[in-house]
Amino acid sequence: MIWKNEWKKLAILVVGFLACFYLPLEYLRDWARPWNAFQEAFYLVRWYAREHVLLCLIPAFFIAGAIAVFVSQSSIMKYLGARANKILAYGVASVSGTILAVCSCTVLPLFAGIYRMGAGLGPACAFLYSGPAINVLAIVLTARVLGLEMGVARAVGSIVFSVVIGLAMHFIFRREEMEKAAAQAEMPAPEVSRPLWQNAVFFAALTGVLVFANWGRPGESAGIWYMVYSAKWIITSFFATSLGIVLIFWIRLSWTKVVLTALATSLFALFFRHEPIVPFAVAVVGLSWAASTDKGESGEWFSSTWGFSLQIMPLLLAGVLVAGLLLGRPGHEGLIPSEWIAGAVGGNSLFANFFASLAGAFMYFATLTEVPILQGLIGSGMGKGPALALLLAGPALSLPNMLVIRSVMGTKKTVVFVALVVVMSTITGIIYGILFG
Repeated sequence: MIWKNEWKKLAILVVGFLACFYLPLEYLRDWARPWNAFQEAFYLVRWYAREHVLLCLIPAFFIAGAIAVFVSQSSIMKYLGARANKILAYGVASVSGTILAVCSCTVLPLFAGIYRMGAGLGPACAFLYSGPAINVLAIVLTARVLGLEMGVARAVGSIVFSVVIGLAMHFIFRREEMEKAAAQAEMPAPEVSRPLWQNAVFFAALTGVLVFANWGRPGESAGIWYMVYSAKWIITSFFATSLGIVLIFWIRLSWTKVVLTALATSLFALFFRHEPIVPFAVAVVGLSWAASTDKGESGEWFSSTWGFSLQIMPLLLAGVLVAGLLLGRPGHEGLIPSEWIAGAVGGNSLFANFFASLAGAFMYFATLTEVPILQGLIGSGMGKGPALALLLAGPALSLPNMLVIRSVMGTKKTVVFVALVVVMSTITGIIYGILFG
């Protein structure tokens, strides 16, 4: 009876996703101009559904669910908990983005997973900021398009920000963190069902699928980044095959279900070789079926994944819709004219840097898209200081991101986190503008 209700919720989510995916917006181009903002909102949510939900969010949900089930709470507390070694905790959290090429929304399930498993507020917030901010590809692209000094400033600023923001959050809410540390000290060590290295291989396979399925096309059709892009689906298939082997031999998922899923995925890959998203969707459905019908750890894994999906997905889609209504898509206008933004971020004044930080915090940037957008703004007269301020605030935050963070750690902590990002981005932008403007 319980699962009957859950399947109803799943059906509602699937119908909502398909409605976003297949919005017939091409037939609405003759709307009067006052309705353009609403049109942009739906265009953005359709684009998000097509480009990010299946390839980005769903693998992230599975990783978050796996953290909750397969990673012992003692392991999280040892490396990221309130009583963990601070150098180790913040060191791990602050460089996590070099591995994960994720946006401000895809990092949310991972953040929610480690935070609920007992990670300290400081390291969890450092991870939340660094995940989308310290993206190696984005930093390299920034250096090549906007200049070496901007790329270096973004890289250094992102790492420093993640540590400082994490420490500030820990200090501001230190009483709660002390109580959490005391509670964690009294918790017994849980039993470990498999060696750490097996879990590491399992998570490496899941992360490999997430990273390489979303590997973006580089600006040039040559070099190592383009070679990786050209082979992205071969590499993704390797990690998916490794995941299947791990599921059979270590997670003890039914081998017949895993093999049937692999065969179905391969069959669809043959017929839809130019549309890899179709076999990817088949693989997701097959994995969901195999895990949800299992009564052991895999069933718990799917239940946890489903819980994260229910909490996060509706908030994200609603947030993307509102962001599109207010700001539109890149190159298009919402309710707020783009000229207002471009005109407000010229020079290196306090207001220009603050406005750039605040606007960046509310805008949604997909991975790597912030660089060409910023290039256009700089061409329209944006100052170097505000440009860096937007780079430091934008990729790590967005309106959809804020809505989900609030549901995970509450209104007060969310407001403080956002305020720290905006204020620090503003100050850094002013200093950078003075030195290099």
